[in-house]
Amino acid sequence: MAADQKLPSKRNFAKNLGVSIITVENAYAQLIAEGFVYSLPKKGFFVTDIRRELAAGRKKDSRKEEEEQNGEKKYLADFTSSQTRPEQFPFSAWAKLMRATLKEEREGLMMNAPSAGIRPLREAIAGHLRSFRGMEVEPEQIVTGAGTEYLYGLLLQLLGMEKCYGVENPGYHKIYKIYKSHRVPCTYVDMDHAGVLISSLEHKNVDVVHISPSHHFPTGIVMPVSRRYELLGWASKEKGRYIIEDDYDSEFRLAGRPVPSLQSIDVQEKVIYMNTFTKTLSSTVRISYMVLPEHLARKFGEALSFYSCTVSNFEQYVLARFIREGYFEKHINRMRNYYHEKRDLLLKQIAGSRLSECCTISEEDAGLHFLMRVATGLSDEEICEALEREGVRVFSTAQYYADFEEKKDHIFVMNYSSLEEENVEKVIRIMEKVLVEGGGNL
Repeated sequence: MAADQKLPSKRNFAKNLGVSIITVENAYAQLIAEGFVYSLPKKGFFVTDIRRELAAGRKKDSRKEEEEQNGEKKYLADFTSSQTRPEQFPFSAWAKLMRATLKEEREGLMMNAPSAGIRPLREAIAGHLRSFRGMEVEPEQIVTGAGTEYLYGLLLQLLGMEKCYGVENPGYHKIYKIYKSHRVPCTYVDMDHAGVLISSLEHKNVDVVHISPSHHFPTGIVMPVSRRYELLGWASKEKGRYIIEDDYDSEFRLAGRPVPSLQSIDVQEKVIYMNTFTKTLSSTVRISYMVLPEHLARKFGEALSFYSCTVSNFEQYVLARFIREGYFEKHINRMRNYYHEKRDLLLKQIAGSRLSECCTISEEDAGLHFLMRVATGLSDEEICEALEREGVRVFSTAQYYADFEEKKDHIFVMNYSSLEEENVEKVIRIMEKVLVEGGGNL
């Protein structure tokens, strides 16, 4: 039928077809909903000009995409972002392994993976943890998934939805939101200079505590061994207590050897180790894994093995090769040198600028961010807003507290992973303008 041609009336159409009017009404309603037909009051139903609608739709989508791009502000420097620079991803090696996987793993690619992931990947991860983190774990203890958020959901089912989960304060707010979205009891746990306080765990009746002992975010604290053993002692007092160890960026400790994991000194099977490839490879590589104590690994196999693995076989086989054939170790070493040079460049520029008059740097060796304490009469909010107007985005540690209030220490989290080296000098000048020269004019 031609565009804008009138369709038969419902009554006549129903009579000619020998069906009920309701059937015709439903059909017309469906065609209107799908955009093939339009109606005019007291005139009837007409055929939509599909070509015109498609052109209008493309134009609308194009405008929407442009609006979204314009709405997402582009920063000269975003010290809150942990994205990897595109030029740092090992595209050539990845492409080579993709081709090899397509050629040699055709049968495996077409088979459904076990709920915990394909064995070659879990074996490769176990080997990496053994050589890099000193962790003696079996492939059967490893569960892979598309992002840590998914793995948290599995853990809640495995450990129990009735348990009280504790998260660090200050800390990464998203973790708390994930637990609350699953409607499980969740509370913030207080910290001191050494990490979470055992007294706070006891006072708040926490059963499972989520921590990042090797490099706390945002404070940069590395938990000392004395507090680690205190924490393990706390967990061993009750059968249902566990520690979730989030080891999100241990590969990028820039001074000395990586700090031993809490899991590696756990003899009571109380630590659940979690890590991800989003920091080491890219934030868009949504592959994470957890290492379960042996008794929980058995329980997972018995109770949750009906779940399908959320990572495609294709990605799993490629990543397994990437680790097994030594590409991952080379990549980590290269990225560590890259981030080391970037951090040194940034710190050198700060030290050689007027920022050195009012800024003190700390926790610069533990991972991909350091802290910058500013001596200023301005509030953290004023500083953040002034810098953002100039194209520099930064958060203060105060913004990571549950009970946010204006704090007086003026400490800012400087995550430099996505910073472009060519912009460093300009960023320093902007920060000088705001923190040194701006003063009371903000």
